[in-house]
Amino acid sequence: MPPATPAGARVVDTGAGPVEYHLTPGDGPVVLASHGGWGGWDQARVLLDWLDPAQYRLLSVSRPGYLGTPLASGRTMEDQADLFAALLDALDIERAAVVAVSSGGPPGYLLAARHPDRVWAVVGIAAVTGHHEAPQVGRIAQALFTSRPGQLLMAQLIRRRPAWMLHQLFRGESHLRGRQIDVNVEYVLGAPDALAFLRAFMDTTTPYAPRRPGTDNDTEQQGRPVRLPLDRVRCPTLVVHGTHDADVDFSDCVHAHESIPGAERFWIQAGSHLGFWLSPHASEAQAAARDFLDRHRSVDPSTTSVAAVPRCYGGR
Repeated sequence: MPPATPAGARVVDTGAGPVEYHLTPGDGPVVLASHGGWGGWDQARVLLDWLDPAQYRLLSVSRPGYLGTPLASGRTMEDQADLFAALLDALDIERAAVVAVSSGGPPGYLLAARHPDRVWAVVGIAAVTGHHEAPQVGRIAQALFTSRPGQLLMAQLIRRRPAWMLHQLFRGESHLRGRQIDVNVEYVLGAPDALAFLRAFMDTTTPYAPRRPGTDNDTEQQGRPVRLPLDRVRCPTLVVHGTHDADVDFSDCVHAHESIPGAERFWIQAGSHLGFWLSPHASEAQAAARDFLDRHRSVDPSTTSVAAVPRCYGGR
């Protein structure tokens, strides 16, 4: 079951600006999470629920404009990547793996491209790699997601009418229809870990007000027609994406896989935007990601073990 959101986030002043973060204790390799929209360090921590904190030190960061990290610490995706590197400096962490999710994709990939000596692996999950327009929502949906009363109602619905909420979720953030949606809903309702993840994840989107500046900035920055310098990412990389993602287009992950030298991939068949956690193939996808990091982790953080032959998982 996903861990409860940990208390004790801190703000550290770096050479690039203040950053809010949470780092689990231990001696293992560090994995930094770059969260998506409506997030913060608490969401980043939930997104790493598939990793064992006894094996890895989990570094959960609030990107600029989210919770305790001011937007002035990094408006552009390049600045956010440099802020990640400055955070590693401030925490005396030589290297980290990066798990980049959704709108957290650009700064995560850019950290590897701009600071290659600081990143020992990248896992991109439903990650934006180019021009991205936020999905359009109606006034009622916007009121539900952005107002405090609406978010409290959503929290109640998730706990009291999870099947209805899941149907709405899959209709909105996937290209699944009909029986495909039913299959995914039935899976989540029958998988305690998946249902617990959904509840924990939704809890990290509220309150919305301290997350809005970052969400709005992501929409502005990622709405521009640019492509990331993915060919400059030289560390081991695993690209994971649901084939039926309606939030981040599947072409983003194809572009990443084809552009990053030696990149591996896992396509989640009939997977939604959250298919890595909420699909019948979730356990398989998470196992592949854990296997990938386990193969490339190193006791000595100054060295990286690179697989001789990249692996491909999921659909061909």
